[in-house]
Amino acid sequence: MSGTGRLLPWSTPEGKPCYVLGDGTGYVSRVADNVESVQLTMADELLDHVDDMLADRRATPEQLRYVVARLAEALRDVHRIARSRGARLPAAQPGRDGAGPGCWSSPS
Repeated sequence: MSGTGRLLPWSTPEGKPCYVLGDGTGYVSRVADNVESVQLTMADELLDHVDDMLADRRATPEQLRYVVARLAEALRDVHRIARSRGARLPAAQPGRDGAGPGCWSSPS
């Protein structure tokens, strides 16, 4: 079992972060993986929609405000996923395989 918790892609009703302990193979971890996948897909689709909207000179201020609000939501989701996944990366071992501080290298 892992000693640190995995940040989940949802919060408590009060807005506090949720975590799960485990090796990443349990039910909650699989649900979290699915939720993250959906969130990333939705963010990608939203970017396509934004590109179309920005190309349309007839987009109204209300439409643009709405899409910016959705972008903010998507960015929060993607940022949370990045933090969660980054926290689960193995600790860097500077100097191994020529990697310097903060660098990652793949085993050969």
